[in-house]
Amino acid sequence: MKSAVEKLNETRVKISIEVTFDEMAPFLADAYEAVSKRVNIPGFRKGKVPQAMIDQRVGRAVVLDEAINHAIPTFYTQAAREAKVSPIGRPEVDIKELKDKVSLSLEVEVDIRPDIELPDFSKITLTVDDVEVTDAEIEEQLTALRARFGTLTTVEKAVETGDFVTIDLVAKVEGEEIDGGTVNDVSYEVGSNRMVDGLDDALQGLKAGESKRFSAGLVGMAEGQTGDIDVTVKAVKHRDLPEADDAFAKLSSEFETLAQLKADISARLERIKQMEQGSTARDLLVEKLMTEVKVPVPTNIIEKEVHSHLEGEGRLEDEAHRAEVIESTTKSFTQEIIFDTIVDAEQVSVNENELTEYLFRASQRYGMTPDQFIKEVTDAGQVNTMIAEVARAKALAGVLGRVKVVTKSG
Repeated sequence: MKSAVEKLNETRVKISIEVTFDEMAPFLADAYEAVSKRVNIPGFRKGKVPQAMIDQRVGRAVVLDEAINHAIPTFYTQAAREAKVSPIGRPEVDIKELKDKVSLSLEVEVDIRPDIELPDFSKITLTVDDVEVTDAEIEEQLTALRARFGTLTTVEKAVETGDFVTIDLVAKVEGEEIDGGTVNDVSYEVGSNRMVDGLDDALQGLKAGESKRFSAGLVGMAEGQTGDIDVTVKAVKHRDLPEADDAFAKLSSEFETLAQLKADISARLERIKQMEQGSTARDLLVEKLMTEVKVPVPTNIIEKEVHSHLEGEGRLEDEAHRAEVIESTTKSFTQEIIFDTIVDAEQVSVNENELTEYLFRASQRYGMTPDQFIKEVTDAGQVNTMIAEVARAKALAGVLGRVKVVTKSG
């Protein structure tokens, strides 16, 4: 195979390819076999029709067409690899010349990942916040732990934030109860804002046996539409917290004293903040790369992505939204190009354990079992996308290790 690459611009190339029919032989054999299995010719079983008979009855052109269609991806991929270009997007193929039993010439135009210059990561300095654990943060964690061991006591009082209530809810639209809109004897912490918008405000000041109606958006309703919700308080309960003392430390942990428990809480908070320092450093590095690395972006790919996005939303005529989508798509594409360039520069590979660990964590985020998530990913043809995500994260972590990270205090 002969190939040559012409750079049309920073993000697009034209690859000229010429192959001999000796190189086409395996594809022609497969094409004859495929056609043989599809045609019905008296005197011959399917799959056993001689090539000469196929040429006579079906036509050599049909076989050539099938062989070429199957051969192009192979030769195109090989040519791109030899030219050391990384195609992105769908290639446009033009068959320039076909000399039967002699040669095939074609041209492929395709967008490519542009060559970009990465910085010397060892010369980059990033500044993050100091790790500081305050007494207030320790007390907040201690209070949350005490709440887990708290007891609820029914009280005769008006509802306040922090109280627990037992309530009934009935949702209506235009005076009619909606399906599944009635729930009874629900326990709810006032102020948690975990159920329906407006519920916390509606409950304030109510006593057991009292009701109130408020309006809120309901599941399945269009944006801006609301329904009426009747809430009835059946009981008000106050949560009593255990005293923060040595006895509580023994009850709630493996420690003997409250001082030891607080020291452990402080150490855990410090570890979390140190991890946050790493996350902050990563985000700062990405921001710096996005700002300082010049990345030419294939405009036609961006246009296609944006058009597809807007078409899916039914907002092709919304020019203001189009500008937002162009900006976000360009930013996302730019980041991918930078990350993939780092992957290549660092020669990052992904092993099976790393992919499995990533899929396991992703399945938890989506509330699925690992088996369910892997099946969904596989059925959607997204395995390579997952591998790319792992490689990018691994590459970024690798170069972050060479960056100098200092705290604000030095």
